[in-house]
Amino acid sequence: MKIAVMSDIHGNITALEAVLEDIKKRDVDTMVCLGDLVGYGPFPNEVIDLIRKENILVIMGNYDAAVVSNDIKYIQDNELNRNFALPWSVNEVNEKNKKYLKRLPEDITVVDKGRVITFVHGSTRKINEYLKENSKEAQEVMESYDREVLVCAHTHVPYEKKYGEKLLVNDGSVGKPKIGRPNCTYSILTCDENTVDVEMVEVPYNYEKIIKAMEERNFPEKLIESIRTGNA
Repeated sequence: MKIAVMSDIHGNITALEAVLEDIKKRDVDTMVCLGDLVGYGPFPNEVIDLIRKENILVIMGNYDAAVVSNDIKYIQDNELNRNFALPWSVNEVNEKNKKYLKRLPEDITVVDKGRVITFVHGSTRKINEYLKENSKEAQEVMESYDREVLVCAHTHVPYEKKYGEKLLVNDGSVGKPKIGRPNCTYSILTCDENTVDVEMVEVPYNYEKIIKAMEERNFPEKLIESIRTGNA
């Protein structure tokens, strides 16, 4: 089985379109999205509509939860989120799409050739826990994880790391990468009887198009700059 894994689109429809175009060239069996469809970017409804149209398996991200509940406890309580990004997104996402986000599960499990793969947004413990590469949190989660492969998102930085016979994968971010470049990232997992191979894919896209839309809507310069540079 070949699985394309994406996440953290954050209302960036231009990035999502570029990633889907790339995925469709790669003969995957299924696509999984690890949440955060909304927040930060100017096109949350368009992102949700396209994800639904493509019949992608989706779980809830912490920003999705924040928008559905209008509660900052799920996201970082900083000036950008409190004074702009969260209230803007809560107001912009229509009721139909809020109902869709609210119904999303917090994890998905896929079994292929006897191998069990769990998909989460933050971690198996919390929707908004960061499992950064080589972190204490990642070590703790993988020590208690009793399956073969765990795939997470939320950090916006892709990586893979073995913990004994277990594998932890982070797919990065489609719409708001933190890799020092504006390119989208996603992952492809290829499973056979003996191994799970992980390919980290980086996709350039027309980020100036989404920046123009943000400028037209008077988004904060700090947020625009994060898209341009690929930094937090």
